[in-house]
Amino acid sequence: MFRSLRNYNYRLFAAGGIVSNVGTWMQRTAQDWLVLQLTGGSGSALGVTVALQFLPVLLFGLWGGMLADRYPKRPVLIVAQSLMGALALTMGILTLTGSAQVWHVYVMAFVLGVISCVEVPTRQSFVVEMVGREDLSNAIALNSSTFNLARVFGPALAGVLIYWMGTGPIFMLNAASFAAVIAGLALMRKSELCTPEPVPRAKGQLREGLRYVARSPDLLLPILIVGSMAIFTQSFSTSIALMATKVFGAGASSFGVASSAFAVGALGGALLAAKRVRPSRRFLIIGAICFGVFQAVAGLAPSYPAFLAFLIPAGMAVVTVNTTANATVQMGASPEMRGRVMGIYVLVFTGGAPIGSPLVGWLAEVAGPRVSVVVAGVLSLLGVGLAVLVTRIVAARVRPEKALEGVPGEMPAAGRTPAGSLTRWRLRRAA
Repeated sequence: MFRSLRNYNYRLFAAGGIVSNVGTWMQRTAQDWLVLQLTGGSGSALGVTVALQFLPVLLFGLWGGMLADRYPKRPVLIVAQSLMGALALTMGILTLTGSAQVWHVYVMAFVLGVISCVEVPTRQSFVVEMVGREDLSNAIALNSSTFNLARVFGPALAGVLIYWMGTGPIFMLNAASFAAVIAGLALMRKSELCTPEPVPRAKGQLREGLRYVARSPDLLLPILIVGSMAIFTQSFSTSIALMATKVFGAGASSFGVASSAFAVGALGGALLAAKRVRPSRRFLIIGAICFGVFQAVAGLAPSYPAFLAFLIPAGMAVVTVNTTANATVQMGASPEMRGRVMGIYVLVFTGGAPIGSPLVGWLAEVAGPRVSVVVAGVLSLLGVGLAVLVTRIVAARVRPEKALEGVPGEMPAAGRTPAGSLTRWRLRRAA
């Protein structure tokens, strides 16, 4: 389960990640609380903050993946983590001095989102350079485990500290947590990193990345499944809150218990995923189907304890899909294209929130929380079926081209040839 930790560089990376993830979840809680304090409890202001943090990924996420291919990833991560730490430090100082205003939070959220456009695909594609292909799936699952472990303890710890000290010290603590990540990156042994040659700057690299994914069924299937699930996964926390408060009449503490049940299931799913040596297409599809089923069944739960019981396997299914899809995409992409492919992956993973959240909220107001949760589960299942169908159509079109691989003058299939092969084929043809 923990075989990736045999790698010295990954041990540094994972240790720094644990500290930083806890700090990040603490800051998210403090940020939301600060916005509510500054606006007198405005839910709209809270929604604007979240939207500003996700908007840059939708606008510039693909370019971030392209930059991850062009430059060495470790220095890029050090710069990105330093900038994130500086943002947290600035917000902490403004809060402690009583100068913080809501527009400060808006600016911080947007700039943080811009940095994430480059940092997230770079960090995701950097894992294979530390552990290699053999332990990639395990390392991704362990990363998910630490993220969900922090998701369980970070907000709870932040709540206690906010009660004692206010929101300002939380930002300061998160700023200090970035030192663990930066130190881990700086202390890595360069000789043990499998670093590919950076891709030279050239025109059409972004389009080439899109074509590369569109012509590779092995990459297209997990990306489409993650995209279809993300529409309803990102809004599931809202559904949990509505079910707990409006359907079962539970209080804020019970909502916290429901959120923790989902997070515990996610943590368990990540640990189980760490045991698998290689990801499989079958496991990916089964996990996506299970999420849709358990989401729909949770909406039909007759009691609050039954609702909690269904949230645990739903959380397990979500993380199973995410870890399997992430590992499949990274192992299927060639080193020269991995950054751009992960940029597309992060884009579809993030882009579902602006679509699913308003839809689920509207359904909850019109037909009630139960109907919104059930409909979201059914639509998630339909999305998985559509993803499989589209992938089969693409595979049928690409298959004849695969038979022509290696034949001079014929265009190679993107999914089965080294990165940049389309460009080299065009150069040979022009010559």
